[in-house]
Amino acid sequence: MTDENRKIWERISSYAEEVLKDIDPQKTQVSVQLDALRPVMEEIAKEKGMCLEDIFILYMDLASEAAVEAEAKFQAELGEEGQGFSSRANSL
Repeated sequence: MTDENRKIWERISSYAEEVLKDIDPQKTQVSVQLDALRPVMEEIAKEKGMCLEDIFILYMDLASEAAVEAEAKFQAELGEEGQGFSSRANSL
């Protein structure tokens, strides 16, 4: 993820935390959730000289990248903890 894309991702995510804080993502349609993000996406689109649809696609791509990064970080942390546990268990 480029620095510029990371800033866009963080900006939309920060906005989402505020406007979606009372929404249950399991019970709320994705279209409703995305519609709530429309104002910040329109603002970014205007600033970047892009159409709203391109910002939406970029957001979905960045969400996928962020999920992969989070999973990799989780697996790395899990691996480190597991190695520490295995080392201790093997020394007993």
